[in-house]
Amino acid sequence: MKSNFHLLFYLRKQKNYKGGPMAVYMRITVDGKRVEMSAGRECDPAKWNSHAGRAIGAKEEIKSLNNYLDSLLTKVRNAHQVLIDANQRITTESLQNQFTGKTEKGRYLMQLFAEHNAKVKALIGNGFEANTLKGYNTSEKHLTCFLQKEYGKTDIEISQLNYAFIWVFRRYVTPYSVAN
Repeated sequence: MKSNFHLLFYLRKQKNYKGGPMAVYMRITVDGKRVEMSAGRECDPAKWNSHAGRAIGAKEEIKSLNNYLDSLLTKVRNAHQVLIDANQRITTESLQNQFTGKTEKGRYLMQLFAEHNAKVKALIGNGFEANTLKGYNTSEKHLTCFLQKEYGKTDIEISQLNYAFIWVFRRYVTPYSVAN
């Protein structure tokens, strides 16, 4: 699912502003919704071009600020590309989280399967039989082989599972008993 974003750099006055440099902020807009965050730099309002969203001048400090803003733009674009590659929904929140590194740790199928089997193993004799664990371990082996063969991966995020995944896995495990 592709969604474009717009990035704007602007100066923001603080409530107690009396003069001098102002904080540079960046605004990310996705589908009309926006999120704002500090760029972590300041600029004199007389040296700011609000249409370009950049500082004006040839001094080293101005060039440094503009280079920094360009690097922030690149980082936001990279975060956007990561979300596209992961087939995740692009929102202001997801883009901001990816940009700032506050992404949620993904939950992976084989990792959860291994945790489940470890819990079942601990419960053998307390409601679970050894054959139950044997069946779960067999399913885990089938899933591992399936992921390697079909996806070239050893694990897959839970968010990527869908009906097609289940259907293809079912046909992989029981190729002759599943009706066409």
